[in-house]
Amino acid sequence: MDFNQSHSVKLNDGHFMPVLGFGTYASDDVPKSKVGEATKIAIDVGFRHIDAAYFYQNEEEVGKAIREKIADGTVKREDIFYTTKLWTTFFRPELVQQGLERSLKKLQLDYVDLFIIHVPFAMKPGEELLPKDANGQIILETVDICDIWEAMEKCKDAGLTKSIGVSNFNHKLLELILNKQGLKYKPVCNQVECHVYLNQSKLLTFCKSKDIVLVAYSALGSQRICGTWLKENSPILLDDPVLGEIARKYNRTPAQVALRYQLQRGIVVLAKSFKKERIKENFQVFDFQLTPEDMKTIDSLNRDFRYTEPAHFKDHPNYPFHEEY
Repeated sequence: MDFNQSHSVKLNDGHFMPVLGFGTYASDDVPKSKVGEATKIAIDVGFRHIDAAYFYQNEEEVGKAIREKIADGTVKREDIFYTTKLWTTFFRPELVQQGLERSLKKLQLDYVDLFIIHVPFAMKPGEELLPKDANGQIILETVDICDIWEAMEKCKDAGLTKSIGVSNFNHKLLELILNKQGLKYKPVCNQVECHVYLNQSKLLTFCKSKDIVLVAYSALGSQRICGTWLKENSPILLDDPVLGEIARKYNRTPAQVALRYQLQRGIVVLAKSFKKERIKENFQVFDFQLTPEDMKTIDSLNRDFRYTEPAHFKDHPNYPFHEEY
């Protein structure tokens, strides 16, 4: 078994997902070209799982980076596991495939490996990423998640994506899909905020019981997410003294320990950085192992603290964060 296969998890549809992914979200102050360069570095370092989204508005640059690494012989297309996400302005069944096709056009790829519902709440369809009314309020809509899921299934059947999943779903929203009459494909994954301050233990247990992989974003904390969605005065996770002490014990960085912690819990983890040395460091998590005692110590750091809470959507019926998990 090659390195990529041995560091992958088998999804419930038979495909394999690398357990360590490279995140490509960047705030508006980061040049899009920098995201493309970082993606090329990540592939050179060894990352084969690239996580992106229509909402990030940089898929042209990410796609170009992937194609360049294919062209120079570093990888083949089948070596790369690429994830994109259905943005909420495409949350009508007749718009779902169009949303995926827009990403494919930007990427200049024939298919993606994973297509996931970005968030469970819907907004008014249109060209704006965050459509607003005359008073500046985001225009929300109510949609049937199961109708959206059927349209996702059709994208898989059409060969536009190999696998389909969800993001930012709680267990009740997942059950809506799992209990859907005529369900053809289960979600392969649920991508959620997950780190040592929000370890998602109950959601992880639920997902494992349903053969759904939990994928962790903001695994190193978040200081640079879109300002309106990030809580002010958030703690800097990588400055946590307990994490630092464990890192010193293994002669590792706190980031490497935080990533390794998730891998040992059976979670697929996304790491994001645009600095070459950090990208390299973040990939060096397969050659050490935390002891059961250290895992318990890190478990105890949980605060059920969310860095990202999109309060604009808290009144939507599908807002996921009112539930404990």
